[in-house]
Amino acid sequence: MLSPDELERYARHIVLREVGGPGQAALKRARVLVIGAGGLGAPALLYLAAAGVGVLGVIDDDTVALSNLQRQVIHDTPGIGASKVASAAAAIARLNPHVAVESHATRLVAANALDLVGRYDIVADGSDNFATRYLVSDACYFSKKPLVTAAVGMFDGTLTTLRAHERGGDGTPNPTYRCLFPEPPPPGTVPACAEAGILGALTGVLGSMMALEVIREIVGFGEGLTGRLVMLDARSMRFETLRYAWDPSNPLTGENPTIPDLSMHRGQ
Repeated sequence: MLSPDELERYARHIVLREVGGPGQAALKRARVLVIGAGGLGAPALLYLAAAGVGVLGVIDDDTVALSNLQRQVIHDTPGIGASKVASAAAAIARLNPHVAVESHATRLVAANALDLVGRYDIVADGSDNFATRYLVSDACYFSKKPLVTAAVGMFDGTLTTLRAHERGGDGTPNPTYRCLFPEPPPPGTVPACAEAGILGALTGVLGSMMALEVIREIVGFGEGLTGRLVMLDARSMRFETLRYAWDPSNPLTGENPTIPDLSMHRGQ
């Protein structure tokens, strides 16, 4: 049940035919794990909290730095030096007291990934490195959880949804992250944000889109991004969508899988 305060707070959702009371109630019941409270996680967390997601898990082992504030809008100047999960939890509490926050001030690793992912209904990955993205996607597959994952470069970004534990309407397995990106780029070929720079508002766009896709997955309206990769070029403000499919040779769910668990991620 939604309280009178919640009915007023979410009124603009409730009048939407595609959301309504049942959709808002589904959001209230939902448990969402957000990987990273940085450039992508910050706007995603704010919009998921504003939307009324019942429980938000936040995992990040970093602290707030002054250089974060150009894009990580959930944090503020007085919070410099605080843990990002504590800063994010405080901001969410100010925005929407109906949302419970579960803070995980740690790094996602092979030893804790299945336990953490298994506690939630859906995962939103805003991590900033390929090792974590592969770990999250594999953990979501083994835990049978949907994953919304986004990434940004200097002036570009991507977004997709993975439901690799399920099959499509034709019986073919849904694609995995490894179907889309079979191998990570060689070390050193993709410069880190601190080296190459990043447009702050770009992370806001992709993080908000990530939140939108999580909300869509929970409520169930429209067409999801399973098997579709949205690409944004901020230089020309151009969106393109690439379709991708299950790769029978992928090592996770292919015809001859070679990844039975998360042991390959240990030590990363």
